[in-house]
Amino acid sequence: MSVDTGIVLLLDISRRDARRYFGPEALMGREIQCRAKTAGKWIDGKALLETSEIIFRGDLRLKIPFGELKSVVARDGQLRLKSAATTVVLELGAQAEKWAHAILHPKSTVDKLGIKASATISALNLPGDPTMLDAEKLVAAFADKTPLQNSDMILFGATTASDLAAIKKFVPSLAAGGALWIVYPKGRKEIAEIQVLDAGRAAGLVDIKVVSYSATHTALKFVRPKDER
Repeated sequence: MSVDTGIVLLLDISRRDARRYFGPEALMGREIQCRAKTAGKWIDGKALLETSEIIFRGDLRLKIPFGELKSVVARDGQLRLKSAATTVVLELGAQAEKWAHAILHPKSTVDKLGIKASATISALNLPGDPTMLDAEKLVAAFADKTPLQNSDMILFGATTASDLAAIKKFVPSLAAGGALWIVYPKGRKEIAEIQVLDAGRAAGLVDIKVVSYSATHTALKFVRPKDER
């Protein structure tokens, strides 16, 4: 694994509440009360396994980006994370090997979105998107100009809140059990999560999942209510 900088102190970070989408079981194995050892000192706290980093919160706060690690080893219930600058050891018990596997073999965005080879996919307003280029090679049917009828998945790129007005016209093209993913930039004042949620709900859909689409974008998943599928 390539290394650029060391593990850095975490001064302030916000974390999406996954329970809002998946229930309490979503965090099982990904949020653990444990001890961490760094600079020869053991600290009690909580470790969080995120999409691209581990966060530790205790008397000392740490953020450990996967891309900065050069060694990840799980042994005897401990997860040893080594960067160019330092080493952190987490006492995770039975979860140590699972966390190591998640770090070393992260899911692709295509996998996180649940795109299958048999799917009919419509990708709108996402020109040149690397994930959609991969999806196009994989799936049975793909369109990037107008939505295909009975699409298993429609992905729509929204850059500003005004883009969200287009969502309603996509819904009739969804298959009964299909999903609409809205892909939007992180941390931009031009479009906020609540605006995306409101737009999906105004289109008669319910939000059920959120994923980190890329380093710069988030994706929210919407489906029809159960009694309409």
